[in-house]
Amino acid sequence: MKKVYNKHVGAYGILIRKGKVALITKSRGGYLGKLDFPGGGVEHNETPQEGLCREVMEEAGLEVTNYQLLDATARNLVWQMTEDTIEDLHHFGILYVIKGKGKLKKEADGIDSNGAKWYKISELYEDEVTPFVLYGLEKLGYKLLKKSNIVWFYN
Repeated sequence: MKKVYNKHVGAYGILIRKGKVALITKSRGGYLGKLDFPGGGVEHNETPQEGLCREVMEEAGLEVTNYQLLDATARNLVWQMTEDTIEDLHHFGILYVIKGKGKLKKEADGIDSNGAKWYKISELYEDEVTPFVLYGLEKLGYKLLKKSNIVWFYN
């Protein structure tokens, strides 16, 4: 078994309206099937804010009209990337509280999202979301439910 070490820097948007948060469902990677903020990798020669606006449009179909930095943080994820490769990922997340206009894009983006949807924050469970979602919502004063009945299977 081979182990690879990678770093990823992403910008993520936290959009909350009337007790609901806009989240995508991850379609690949170590958080496959989990709920995440729309956002993703900051590309070469792109500012975090430019990456935020591009990624939120790609994944959620929303135009970011305002953003405010909440925090920058990092998490480590070790997962089986392929049959013979384990990835040790150091994931940096720049979290923004955003306002946006448009209608949430429910269809997959063909890359990282299986579509976006509004979720009642009061009904979210800690084990349904990525660590950045848990961290960001808690930093804003929300508490998620402790344990769901979801069983996660990883290859």
